[in-house]
Amino acid sequence: MRINPILICLSALIILLLASCDLKKSESGRVRVAEVKGNVLYYDELELVIPPNLHRSDSIELANKYIRKWATDILMYEKAKQNISNMSEIDRLVNEYRKTLTVHQYQQRLLEQRRTKEADEHEMADFYEKFGSQMIMKENVIKGLLLVVPKDAPHINDVRSWVKVADEESVENIDKYSVQNAVSYDYFADTWVPFSEILAKTPLQVKNPSKFISSNSMVEENDSTHHYFLKITSYCLIGQQEPYELARGKIADILATKNNAQFIYDFEKELYEDAVANKTVRLY
Repeated sequence: MRINPILICLSALIILLLASCDLKKSESGRVRVAEVKGNVLYYDELELVIPPNLHRSDSIELANKYIRKWATDILMYEKAKQNISNMSEIDRLVNEYRKTLTVHQYQQRLLEQRRTKEADEHEMADFYEKFGSQMIMKENVIKGLLLVVPKDAPHINDVRSWVKVADEESVENIDKYSVQNAVSYDYFADTWVPFSEILAKTPLQVKNPSKFISSNSMVEENDSTHHYFLKITSYCLIGQQEPYELARGKIADILATKNNAQFIYDFEKELYEDAVANKTVRLY
């Protein structure tokens, strides 16, 4: 039978650290490592906290710390019980916590078993109309495109003109051009993208992003190897109201939470009314 090296390390540790406590097996055959006021730490429990393939000295150090912490926790708890006079209050708080935790677990199971009603577009749009002003942007976002081409790419003037206009025909020309000539091409005219994410793909140095975005609909930048063409078709800045497209997911979550809360309220109301009707709850 292969001997576990961790067991060898721990056995040596136990002999050194707990010489006053002989190792012995319990009636179930489990090896005892330590005992404090009737509480027993077994080797199989200690083995679980020792990662495999750990160096022998590290295993011993980790086991030593665990044993000391385990024993100290028990000693502190026993000492506290001897010196705390309001144990009945602690028992009450524990029972309250147990009740709260049990009810919470049951509520979560009820919610998992039901099919949460998804908010429709009308509900979300209505919520946005009422509370959208409270949903404020915390980062700058833009729509547009970013085209990166080599310094010696052909027809740069045409590319510049296409990017500047960025209408349907121009975008089609950019699409075709990018297949053979672009180093990278990001088209996000239909999607809000953080400006910082786009900026990171360029050599641009921007000290005031909000001012830069609001002042530039097209930016061209060069470095030693590439041309960078950035077209900003729409933007929303820090401090402004969040666009509906971005707020939509958050609104869906808010409405789902509200719907779940209403379900739990209705369930508790029905539970109480049934209990009163069948006299499980008696009102005097």
